Parts: sequence; structure tokens; C-alpha cells
Amino acid sequence: MPAPRPPARRPAHPRPERPLAPGVEVRVHAARVLDAVVHRGRSLKSELAPVLPRLADPRDRALLEAVVFAALRGRHRYEAALRGWLARPPGAGDGSLVALLLAGCAQLDALQLPAHAALDATVEAARALGRPHQAGLVNALLRRAQREGFPAADPAAAWPQWLRKKVEAAWPQHAAAVFAASAHAAPLWLRVNRRLAGREAYRARLQEAGIAASIDPRLADGLRREEPVPVAALPGFEEGLVAVQDGSAQQAADALAPEPGARVLDACAAPGGKAAHLLERDPTLELLALDVDPRRLARVEDTLRRGGLLGERVQLRPVDATTPALWWDGFTFDAILLDAPCSATGVVRRQPDILLHRRPEDIESLVAAQARLLDAVWPLLRPGGILLYATCSILPEENAGQVEAFLARTPDAAAVPLPEAFGHAAGPGRQRLTGEDGMDGFFYARLRKSE
Repeated sequence: MPAPRPPARRPAHPRPERPLAPGVEVRVHAARVLDAVVHRGRSLKSELAPVLPRLADPRDRALLEAVVFAALRGRHRYEAALRGWLARPPGAGDGSLVALLLAGCAQLDALQLPAHAALDATVEAARALGRPHQAGLVNALLRRAQREGFPAADPAAAWPQWLRKKVEAAWPQHAAAVFAASAHAAPLWLRVNRRLAGREAYRARLQEAGIAASIDPRLADGLRREEPVPVAALPGFEEGLVAVQDGSAQQAADALAPEPGARVLDACAAPGGKAAHLLERDPTLELLALDVDPRRLARVEDTLRRGGLLGERVQLRPVDATTPALWWDGFTFDAILLDAPCSATGVVRRQPDILLHRRPEDIESLVAAQARLLDAVWPLLRPGGILLYATCSILPEENAGQVEAFLARTPDAAAVPLPEAFGHAAGPGRQRLTGEDGMDGFFYARLRKSE
């Protein structure tokens, strides 16, 4: 047997890797994020969070998010076209190739980027991903996409069949509009901090900065803009003058409407937008914000700190709301906000990976968790107090059905009607469906405890 060869000597000063051009780097990151989300079941938020800070230019960060979201929203159309164009289906190890192609398709189709820039950077990204032998294939497929475009497709096809049937059964007259709205980006909704500025005054500041925004009469503090804007471009964002929050979420403060100086529990507070809105409207509130995840509660703290809303009357606790024996001080609350964990079927356009990851068994588990939360926090409400049950779901079992079941087993609870501004009548509450009034799908039920 021949003697083993001595190990190769490493150079004293190894040559550093050549940095990628910014445009190529964005496409490489997009492919890796999409590969993890589409092929490995990873969360879009968790994959983007560590990647975005690596891009120094805010324009690159915005482009990365735009490419990834557009690729996921149009995935069913792009995959259908690629299946027809490829001579043979991708192999098990081709996840990053498919992800890069989805990113390329999104650039040409949804984002309408200049073809030469999108093609060149995406083809170069194939080489940077260790696939130089497939760079020609990427170039050919994207050039074909540029020439032929993509076939029209039913937006409902992007939804898993079991979930599509649930939506169609629940909202037969509106399901097609829900699916269509979920396939497009949402408007940018802003919430002006009324403690620091009036809405009209802030709108004027936006106009001075070249940012147009409109007023929706349903919202006391909201502004709407059709096109996205980096938060760094919003005047006074870092000082807490304005926040990004969908119009439906802003209406939660109107639906709860606590009395001045009330003692309020926000039982599932992260990421903190609704708590901040309540405190902006009434800094005299005594508010306790809970979240079972300390990392998510840290986001609540950051949100309140940016708005200058932390103070002696505001407490944050990393606890499970379903175990009040471990955290409740025995004093009842005047108002409780229960923005319950849910299927998030009303925010698919903001979280398109929901359609990849949601499973039928998730709904049953979520319904059980929502019921536990309702039963746990209701005894903490004073007689005559108000509890707002809210979700960003459009499924009746999480919403009207959930509240109806709660009312049936809770003799001292009664529903308080909400006006039409909150959406369709849905049992004891109101349901806004995805895209209606430009807002997210959202459910509200206002419950009063008998005195």
C-alpha cells in the first residue's frame, strides 16, 4: 500500500474571499432565505431577521425583502411556468437553484425590475452559490420568462386545499376576493402618535419629505400609503412620532375603548403596537403587558420605549397569561385586550409563508389555546369591565365560533355590538376580510362582564 501523502501546506496568508457585488449579494441572500422557507419549512421572519443587518445599504435591505415576499406570493405561478420550461424536474439537491429562479421570476414579474440588472445579478448569484454549471440554465430560463411572461393563475391555487375549502365554506361570496387580495402586497399603514403630533400636521411633514399619504375616516390616528417606504425615511420615526401598524390593528384601540386612567391588561402583547396605541391615546392608563416569550416581550419594550411610553404605570412581564396564579396581584382590570394567537389567515399577504407551513391540526390546537386564554383572563376582569377578543384570522372556529362557545359557558359574559366600521357581522363580533378597506383580515368581539 503506498504511503499516505503529506498534508498540503496552507499558505501563510490565505487569500480572502472576494466580496460580492451588492446586487449579487442581495440575490444570494434571497435564494438562501427562500430555500430555507420553501424547502426546509423555516419561518420567513426567523430567516430574514439575521440576514437583513448584514446589508449595510437600506436600499439593499428593502430590495431583499421585496424579492423574497414577491417570490412567495407568486410562487405557484412561477413554479408552474418553470415546470413547463425545464427538461426534467429539479433534483433533491437543487433547492437553492429553484429558490434563485423564484427570486429571478419575482424580479421580472411582480417587481418589474430592469431586465438587464435582474438577469445579470441573478446569473452571477448562481455562481456565488456554487452552481457555476447552472448559470447558463438560470440565464436561459429567466430570458424565456422575460419574453413570454407567466401564465395567469387562480390566486386560490396558492392556498393548500384544506385551507382553501375552509375559507370558501365560511365566506362563499367573498372567498375569491380574499384569495386575490392575499396575493398582493398590502398598503403601508401608519399610526401617528397623537401625544406628539396631530395627524394632519404629520401628514404635512410627510408631504414636505415627498411622501404622499391619505386619511381613512375609520381611523382616528391612521394614514395610508399605497407604496412602501423605508421606516428610516419617515420623519420622526426614531423619536416615536409615527409607527407602522395596519388599519385593522389600529381599530383594536377603538373597539376596546378603555375609560380614562383605566387598569388594562394586554394579555398577549407582542410586538406591542396595540399597547403603544392605547398609551398614546391615554398616558394615564395603568397597563400590564404580558407575553410568554421573553424575546417577544423585549420587542414590546422597544416599541414602548421608542414612543416614550414606558413609565411607572406600565409593567411588562414574561409570563403565560393562562397561569394567573403565578403573576396576578389580585386586583381586577377595568379592560382586557386579548389579541389571541391564531392561524394568521387574515395576514397572508404580510406573512406568505403561512400557506406553506400551516397544517390542519394547527387550527384545533389554536382553538384550544384561545379557549384557555379566554377562560383564564375573564375572572381577572371587574364587574362591568370590557374584554376585547381579537385575532388576525378569518376562520369562524377561531372567531365567531370561539366567542359563541365562550358565551355559552360563561353566564356573566355578554357581547356588546360593534358598528359596521369594524367589518361584517359575524355572530357576536365583527369580521373584516383580507383586503377590505385596504386592511388586513381581523376579528373583534367586545364582551362585557355583568355587574
